[in-house]
Amino acid sequence: TDDLSVVATDHCPFCDAEKLLGIDDFRETPNGLGVIEHRMDLLFQGVLQGEITPQRWVEICSTTPARLFGLQGTKGVIAPGADADLVIYDPNKEHVLGVESHHMAIDHSAWEGVSVTGQAESVLSRGEYVIKQREFVGSAGHGQFLKRSISDTLR
Repeated sequence: TDDLSVVATDHCPFCDAEKLLGIDDFRETPNGLGVIEHRMDLLFQGVLQGEITPQRWVEICSTTPARLFGLQGTKGVIAPGADADLVIYDPNKEHVLGVESHHMAIDHSAWEGVSVTGQAESVLSRGEYVIKQREFVGSAGHGQFLKRSISDTLR
């Protein structure tokens, strides 16, 4: 129905012990959920189930967030002069989400034991592999600060 227009995350990779900070007062509990690594795979299930097209999946997860964060034309697009991070995605890779398989520095998974199909294999940043065959091969200092502008939706 195109009701979903963007997916973002309140990613907070806290360990369970840190969440206990709010045991006496919930306002002291850190917010968020450490699931950023699983976001694309979980949303890809909608593609496999025919709920969204592959193009809409990219739009929801990449193009629209770039536009909302004031990075339109720089991120979320493959074009000359853009700072594209290209993902090589295997749409047929079956795997199980969980603490033993994720790369986040947390000791739990909200999706422990959930089976999904589809997984990023490699990532290229400015023409160089930073992840190749699911292994980090990037180097310190490769990242680049991108100045954001005001989103077109806020003008």
